Parts: sequence; structure tokens; C-alpha cells
Amino acid sequence: MTAVEKLYQSLKKIQEPKGYFFNADRERVFELLEALLTNRERYGYMCCPCRLASGDRQKDADIICPCLYREPDVADYGSCYCNLYVSKEWNEGTVPHVYIPERRPPDKVPF
Repeated sequence: MTAVEKLYQSLKKIQEPKGYFFNADRERVFELLEALLTNRERYGYMCCPCRLASGDRQKDADIICPCLYREPDVADYGSCYCNLYVSKEWNEGTVPHVYIPERRPPDKVPF
């Protein structure tokens, strides 16, 4: 089993009981998980692969996956910003798949 597959199984087991499911697009999910592992090697923590990290864990605390914005994104849109975590309804296609606006305040973006 690869590192990505291990991460997938581990996170799935933890997140699904909380109501957060991986996107049904397995290829996309594995790309995002690979990027999380790259960020863990790069920064020492798994920051969101869809956002710019500063490399300072404290400054990036809000974007360490699952990020601070996942819960309201999934509640409002059925998906997190990256489309990694989604609701059951999103995977079933019973909620529209729309662009998820960035909730991270501009003053937290490092560049």
C-alpha cells in the first residue's frame, strides 16, 4: 500500500463518521492527498494544497487540513474549497457543484 493509499484509508476512517466524505473523483482525491504529503515533507505539516502556505505553522494553522474553513464550506456549499471533502449529498449530485469562494481573510495570505 502506498503512502497516499494509507493516508486515504486513515482519513476516511476518521472523517466519514463526522459527515465528511472524500470526493467521489478518486483520481482528484489522490492528487490532493499526494500534495498534502508533499506539504508535510516541505513544511512539517499538511497544509492545504490549494492555498499558499507561509511555512510558519502558527500562521498556517487555519489552513492545516482539514482547514478551519472546511466546516462552513461543506455546510454552505457541500464541499470544501479544494473539493477534497464533500457532503454525502454533494457526491450523490443532489446539491449543485458550484465554485467555493475563498473564506481565508486576505491578511492571512503570506504573499
